[in-house]
Amino acid sequence: MPDTERDDPAPEFHPAPHSWRELLQRWSDEWLDPVLHEQERSEPFPDEVRAARWLGSAGATPQEPAELEARLGAVLPPSYREFLRTSDGWLDTTGEIRRLLPVREIGWVRDLDPELIEGWTGGGEPDDVPDEEYFVYGEQEPWAIRTEYLNDLLKISHTPGALDVYLLNPRVVTPDGEWEAWYLAHWLPGAVRHRSFRDLMHDEYRRFRGDRG
Repeated sequence: MPDTERDDPAPEFHPAPHSWRELLQRWSDEWLDPVLHEQERSEPFPDEVRAARWLGSAGATPQEPAELEARLGAVLPPSYREFLRTSDGWLDTTGEIRRLLPVREIGWVRDLDPELIEGWTGGGEPDDVPDEEYFVYGEQEPWAIRTEYLNDLLKISHTPGALDVYLLNPRVVTPDGEWEAWYLAHWLPGAVRHRSFRDLMHDEYRRFRGDRG
């Protein structure tokens, strides 16, 4: 866990069992369906991805997340660790996010993308967002982010030439060990925040499908 001035507990919640393989297989099948989504990309998926019908890779070995935790000095949130064990990285989730990073590329945003921090803070004072506005998930205001957290966020995705990114926040942790998850986007005045990486991915899958049901 990085040194911080304060660590804020998120409201308690009880996560559902992880079922990453089922979700990610559906996501792959729909992306690769030329009628549904693949035409939305500027170019087709690679031949090997189309042959495998899988946008991910083999899962990380048990040692790889442990080595990442040692490198970060932090214990990964359970839903994200299980995701990496299912697929060590991922291609497009939506049209805005092109790649979830494999274990070897994951790191603190202050190390991987310091310009992102500067772009959102401008070197100014942190935004003071009270708990009653901050700890709202679902129908939240995207501007209600605490910029003081930006320096400590974990960067887990990359889209070349774009500001859209998934970030995990070790400053807000549930009793179950889940870290708050952010989708920071160029089209938002801030971020869409979720209680966990699992919640973020399920919401992104719904957004990808356009709520077709």
